[in-house]
Amino acid sequence: MSPLEQKFEMAMFEIYHRAKSEAKYNATIFYNMLLNRGGVATAKTLINAEQQSQGYTALMLAKRLDLTVEALVVEDVRWLDLFLPEEINKARDRLQANQYAVKMRRSKV
Repeated sequence: MSPLEQKFEMAMFEIYHRAKSEAKYNATIFYNMLLNRGGVATAKTLINAEQQSQGYTALMLAKRLDLTVEALVVEDVRWLDLFLPEEINKARDRLQANQYAVKMRRSKV
């Protein structure tokens, strides 16, 4: 696993913990996916799914789409090299379809 993939995986665990504490959503399936598949593979699986996940829906209902994998991937340019352009577009489209305004959080160095 590359250093970038390791950082991404840590960010994925961070959104899991934030969803649990801030949105009161216990994402057990997401957590198990992270443990078994790793961060990048989990993100790709969720983004490439034809329908949004149960976790995405729960966070949408809690008005916390900022804690989704989709937001993590598209809002921080550090992660863009880990994903295909099509995957980034799918994540962005899913967020925008739910009236979420995507905002970039970091500049690439």
